[in-house]
Amino acid sequence: MAKGKSRGQKRVQQIIEIEENVKGILNNNAGKSFNYKQIAKLLNINDEEKRRELLKILDKLASQGIVKETRRGRYMVREGKGYVTGTVELTRMGYGFVVTEELDDDIFVTGRNLHTALHGDRVKVWLYARRKGARPEGEVVSIIERARSTFVGTIEIVSNLAFLIPDSKNMPFDLFIPGSKLNGAKQGQKAVARIVEWDNRAKNPVGEIVEVLGYPGDHETEIHAILSEFELPYSFSPEVEKDAEKISDIITGEDLKGRRDFRDVPTFTIDPADARDFDDAISLRKLSNGNWEIGVHIADVTYYVKPNSLLEKEAKQRATSVYLVDRVVPMLPERLSNHICSLNPGEDKLTYSAVFEMNDNAEIVSEWFGRTVINSDRRFSYSEAQKIIDSGEGDMSEQLSVLNRLAQLLRERRFAAGSFFFERVEIQFDLDEKGKPLAIRFREMGTANQLIEEFMLLANKRVAEFVGKTLKGKTFVYRIHDKPDPEKFDSFVHFIKRFGYSLDNSNIRSLPKAMNRLLTQVEGTNEQNLIETLAIRAMAKAVYSTDNIGHYGLSFRYYTHFTSPIRRYPDMMVHRLLTAYLNKENPGGKEKYEKLCEHSSKMERVAMEAERASIKYKQVEFMADKIGKVFEGVISGVTEWGIYVEIIENQCEGMIHIRDLDDDYYEYDESNYCIRGRYSGREYRLGDRVKVEVVKADLEKKQLDYRFA
Repeated sequence: MAKGKSRGQKRVQQIIEIEENVKGILNNNAGKSFNYKQIAKLLNINDEEKRRELLKILDKLASQGIVKETRRGRYMVREGKGYVTGTVELTRMGYGFVVTEELDDDIFVTGRNLHTALHGDRVKVWLYARRKGARPEGEVVSIIERARSTFVGTIEIVSNLAFLIPDSKNMPFDLFIPGSKLNGAKQGQKAVARIVEWDNRAKNPVGEIVEVLGYPGDHETEIHAILSEFELPYSFSPEVEKDAEKISDIITGEDLKGRRDFRDVPTFTIDPADARDFDDAISLRKLSNGNWEIGVHIADVTYYVKPNSLLEKEAKQRATSVYLVDRVVPMLPERLSNHICSLNPGEDKLTYSAVFEMNDNAEIVSEWFGRTVINSDRRFSYSEAQKIIDSGEGDMSEQLSVLNRLAQLLRERRFAAGSFFFERVEIQFDLDEKGKPLAIRFREMGTANQLIEEFMLLANKRVAEFVGKTLKGKTFVYRIHDKPDPEKFDSFVHFIKRFGYSLDNSNIRSLPKAMNRLLTQVEGTNEQNLIETLAIRAMAKAVYSTDNIGHYGLSFRYYTHFTSPIRRYPDMMVHRLLTAYLNKENPGGKEKYEKLCEHSSKMERVAMEAERASIKYKQVEFMADKIGKVFEGVISGVTEWGIYVEIIENQCEGMIHIRDLDDDYYEYDESNYCIRGRYSGREYRLGDRVKVEVVKADLEKKQLDYRFA
């Protein structure tokens, strides 16, 4: 139970409030000067003790250079640097920082001066005069755009007062929910609330419950809570479903006009065993000149999803399918994603294809892009295709063997040209009928995966080259990846030295080859996952853009996303743009597509965060019955508040709090990625192998607590 504040604490709080109010008055009246009596009157300060405090505060602000004394006893704000815009990063303590491209440093904003701005909001900030050596400080003057409108949390009802306690670490305010706005929510339930009112003088925003999710711990409740937390939908509106139902699944002669017919060419798909939509297929036949014709066939989604339709608007808004541990939240309704557009075996399907004539050395002799029709002969899972490639026996073994050989040649050339060799481990869960995790597995990547990867990369690359290089100057959607940040990479190079590895990052052009040598060296070692994770973090993030700067990680001058229009909206944009150029049409201005690129990049990041949250939740749930058990792990993170340890056998990451290390006083050494005992000198470093005991599995916070065994 929280204790009441002491008299001393109350006095400190009072002084802080007076100081913030003084700054507010002077900043809101820039150019005017006031004596302390005028300021006291504006602040309703009447008693002598508070007036003395006010004088001390004014002297302090003057000595700090925040205000200036125009003449004895009169004060005005020093000229600040005007207004800047940026994005709020809120802390659990209630204060925040505004990140802006206009300044090198983030702007500190006290809780009082946030004026109801929340995490992620885009705001306009007035910069206070900056005293020498201090970080910039300011005050939010307007909220340009709210980052979110709803919040997920748990209902708390005490003495007829109801609150929603938000799950998010970045939301320090509980939402007050009037009884009339509970909408059936009960004590302890998870729910979604919307802020309906927030007076700047009120401590808590007022909200209303818009959806009751259920009780914590229930699988469906928690998955829906994750989707709601990231403001992602988990169903389609009846209107959108109705729009999808109107689309005919019968292919007519009209549909086939202008299409190349590949229905008699051996064709197959390779996908994960649990996949339900198949948006890419490969065909192969030998030509009379001895070369190979390889068709990369992609679901022709834009033939069915028309511009300005409800389906189009929905796909544009979602921008991507979301892959959680137990389900896919599709970008398009199931009628399209799993039925009409999905390249199911034995069915005629309308496709958009990149067709290559290749010689035995995997060199492209000619290429063609356009609309086609196919009929897939076989649907392989990756494991089925892998067995046939390894044994040389089974369905379509000849086609798989040829394509595998060509793919390996493409792969060798790609790495020789400087493509990065990253193969991240994918986590899979075995779930029971109630969604409880029974086991954690790692998805294996074999040559069957590489076969599909290489031909999809080839199609993406050549489509981008065709528009960007051959047509030149045309608006297009590229997948771009910038060079790594030198400072981040220097830190990474410094870190790997403790494991005995070195990396020459002095030449940005030769860096990929040096990195690939490192990744080959660490393969199979205990530190492999850690080093690969940190290497990826040191890299820039790939995004969509109409301004092509190339793809550094793949070492491609031109690259796009063409191969997954069922699950990615940028691929739909690429199909539309390519169609326009093939038909000699004008698709519209660049500005429209750049905005769509920014939105798609943002939604891609949101989807990835939701996926990670669902994995983290299931990992915590998986470890919940393993309290007291000991596991071997690797220190995967070091912070001033503790050590993160990732268990080797299942990659479940938990924290050892620094406050629980009672054998010494430990201090954080950021530059050396460690914490160090002040008296013993004992160090715990990033990458150290340790044994840990599971102490706590907090499902609500999605957190695991460990201690050294």
